[in-house]
Amino acid sequence: MTDAFFTYRKNVLLAKSPSTQIESVFAATRGRSVPEEQEDLLQQWLEEGVGNLPASESVPAVRKVSVTLTSDWLEGSELLMTSLSDLNTSPEVTRCADQQHSELNALASSELQDHAVQDLARLPSEETVTVAGSAPWAAVVPQTDHQTAGCAGINVEVLNDDPAVLAWGLACDAETVPPVLPAWPIQDAVPFYPVPTEVPYHEILWRDWEDLSVQPCVLEQVSKNTPLFEFRVMSYNILAQDLVEQGLDLYVHCHPDILNWNYRLPNLLQEIQHWDPDVLCLQEVQENHYWEQLEPTFKEMGFACFYKRRTGTKTDGCAVCYKRSRFQLISLSPVEYFRPGLDILNRDNVGLVLLLQPVLPEGLGLKAVSPLCVANTHVLFNPRRGDIKLAQVALLLAEIDKIARTTEGSYYPVILCGDLNSVPDSPLYKFIRNGELSYHGMPAWKVSGQEDFSQQLYSRKLLAPLWPSSLGVTDKCQYATLCQPKKPGRREYSRDFLLQFRFCDAACERPPQLVLLEGVTDAKPVASAREHSAVTAVLKRHKSLSFLGKQCSGVIQHGLNLTSVYSHFLPQRGRPEVTTMPMGLGATVDYIFYSAEPVENKAGRRLYKDGALKLLGRLSLLSEDVLLMANGLPNPFCSSDHLCLLASFGLEVSSL
Repeated sequence: MTDAFFTYRKNVLLAKSPSTQIESVFAATRGRSVPEEQEDLLQQWLEEGVGNLPASESVPAVRKVSVTLTSDWLEGSELLMTSLSDLNTSPEVTRCADQQHSELNALASSELQDHAVQDLARLPSEETVTVAGSAPWAAVVPQTDHQTAGCAGINVEVLNDDPAVLAWGLACDAETVPPVLPAWPIQDAVPFYPVPTEVPYHEILWRDWEDLSVQPCVLEQVSKNTPLFEFRVMSYNILAQDLVEQGLDLYVHCHPDILNWNYRLPNLLQEIQHWDPDVLCLQEVQENHYWEQLEPTFKEMGFACFYKRRTGTKTDGCAVCYKRSRFQLISLSPVEYFRPGLDILNRDNVGLVLLLQPVLPEGLGLKAVSPLCVANTHVLFNPRRGDIKLAQVALLLAEIDKIARTTEGSYYPVILCGDLNSVPDSPLYKFIRNGELSYHGMPAWKVSGQEDFSQQLYSRKLLAPLWPSSLGVTDKCQYATLCQPKKPGRREYSRDFLLQFRFCDAACERPPQLVLLEGVTDAKPVASAREHSAVTAVLKRHKSLSFLGKQCSGVIQHGLNLTSVYSHFLPQRGRPEVTTMPMGLGATVDYIFYSAEPVENKAGRRLYKDGALKLLGRLSLLSEDVLLMANGLPNPFCSSDHLCLLASFGLEVSSL
C-alpha cells in the first residue's frame, strides 16, 4: 500500500519539481503512516503546483467532474472472466461527457497541464451496463475524499505494471479505506463510494478443474469398454437479497454497489452458465426472485426447475434444476423440518429430494442406467443448536431412504448437496460420512463445530432419545412405517432375554389344553421373592421401550454410504479449503456427498471407493488467504458470500 502511494506521488510531482527534490521529499517521508503522507502530499501539491493555477482551474473544479461510461452487455462468460478495470478499457465502451467534462478537457490542454488532472479526467464516474431482459445495473467508480483522491486517479496502465499499486485496490486495509467513506457531493448524482476496480479478481480467484478420471476405478471401467453417463452437479448458496439487507453489518467490507441485486444477478447467472451444470442445487433462493427472474431464465437455458420456500415468514428457500435433455423426473418430495410442538424441530428450514432418470443418447442400443436420487437442503445456522441440525439431517436422510430405496432393499445412487452449516470432521459431518453417531451427553454446540462454547458455564446437551417416537423416524433414519419386515424364522429375542420371563405370571399358568404328564407338566414353577421382583422390573422396562431401539442408548445410524466430493484440504498450499467467509473468517460449510462403496473402517473413519457412481472431476476450492486478497466474499467477481461447488460424475451404463 505504501509503495503504491509513493508511486503515484512521484507521478504527480514529476513535472513540477526537480528529481532531486522529489527523491529527498520521499526519502524524508517514507516510513510515516499513509494518512500523514496524504496530508503532506495535498499540502505540497497546493504549494508547488495547484496554488499557482487560476481560480477556475483549482482542485474543487475537478471534484465536480461527472463522466459516464456506457457499454453493451458482454455475452457468454466474458463478464465472468473480466475484471471491472477491463471494462473501462474495452473498445466497446463509448465515453460521454457533460459540460463539466468539456471544461476539464480545456484545462488539460492549457500550458499548465497537471498530470494528476489528466488521470482524473480519464477516470469514469459511473458505468452503466444493460442486461437483456433485466433491469439496468451500475458499477460505480467514484471520486473520493481528499485523503484518497490522488490514489483514485492512478492510470490503469500504470497499475497493471506495478504489483504494489495493484494491491492498493484492496479495501480490506482499514487504515486507508474505512468501512464507510463520505461521498463527494456531485450534482445530479447519487452518493457513492470507491470501488476496488483495479484488482484482477479473475486472476486472484482462479479455480482449477481437477481431473479425477485417471483414478484406478475409472480406468478399470474404461478398460472394460463400459460406457458412462457423464453429468455435472453444482451446489451454490447464492445469498438471498433479503438476508443481505437484514444483515448489512456482515458486509461492511463490501462496496454498496456490489451488494445490489441488479449487480449480483448477472454475475450469478454468468457463473452458472459458464460452468454449465446438468443438475443445479441452489440455497438461499428468494421467492420473488425465483419466480420473476431465475426460473424463466433457467427454463430458457433448458432446465426444469422445482422450488421449496422455507416455512413461516422466511422469504427464501431451496431450488433444484436439471437439464430436460439429460434427465426425466420420476418423483419429487419436498421436506419441511418444522414440526409444531417439537422443540427439536421448531425451525423453518426445508429440503428437496428428487429421483431422476438419466436420458441416454440415441445410438447406444439396448442399454440402461440406474435412476439417480438428488437431495438439496439448507440446515439451520445457529451454532448453539446442534440438536436441531442433527434432527433436520435425520429427517432428510429418512426421506432419501424412502425415495432412493429399491424393491430389493438396496439404494439407487444418491447425491446430497447443501449448506449444512457444519465444518469438516464435526460430529454432524462424521455422522453423514461414517453412517453412525453416538450423541448422548454431547454438547449441542459441538455437533456442527462452527464455534467453541466450551467456556460457558451452561451448555445444552443432547439426551437420548433425540426425538420422540411420535415423529415416526427410527434410530436408523428411516420412516417407521417403511421399515423392512424381519425375515421369517429370524430370532427376534435372545435366549438370555427370554429366560428373564421364566417366572412371570403367564409362564406359571398351566394351559388348559396341555396334556397332564406326571413329573413333567404337573409341576408349577415357583420363583423366589428376588426372582419375582427381577421379572417384574424387566416387564416394566420392556413396556416402556419404544420402537426407537438403539436411540435409547444415544446412537443413530443410516445406511446410505455417503462420502464427500472434496477433501477439505489444499495440499499444494498446505491450507484448508473454504467455501464461505463469515466476518472475514474462512470455513467450509457447503458439501456435495455421493454414494460410494465402503472399504473398511480405520480409526473410526470409514474409507470408500467408487461404485456405480464415479467421481470424474471437481472444481477446486480456495483457501482463506486467497479470498482475503480479494477482500473476502462477496466481491466484484463473486456475487455471493459462498463459493459454488461443482463436480463431474459418471454412472455405469449396463446392457439390458
